[in-house]
Amino acid sequence: MEQRIAASPAIVFSYLTDPEKFVMWMGAGAQLDPRPGGIVRIEVDGEHIATGEYREVDPPHRVVFSWGWEASPEVPPGSTTVEITLTAEGEGTVLRLRHMGLPTNEQRSSHRNGWVMYAEHLRGIFD
Repeated sequence: MEQRIAASPAIVFSYLTDPEKFVMWMGAGAQLDPRPGGIVRIEVDGEHIATGEYREVDPPHRVVFSWGWEASPEVPPGSTTVEITLTAEGEGTVLRLRHMGLPTNEQRSSHRNGWVMYAEHLRGIFD
């Protein structure tokens, strides 16, 4: 998916790696250690918790982390990969997100819908 955001890549990047900023657009809580091998733990809604670890951190252009749901046999913690790239465009940023390794069409559709919704929340911070 792709989302245009009215902020520089450096500012948008901070919303992907700073726990206090992250929860402004997604989740009720977040533990983030933005370095390869560092934890990604997002309490999305108080009931669903996503966990994984950072694989690549290239400020302010790219973040790659593993992703999965605690207590989920279909998409267990760390079983999929999320890649986010940020490209400057004029005064803003184009955010591109790919979520790879989801096991079924239903999971791919559900996660795509979620990412689109949350990317719109992120965009809304800067509108």
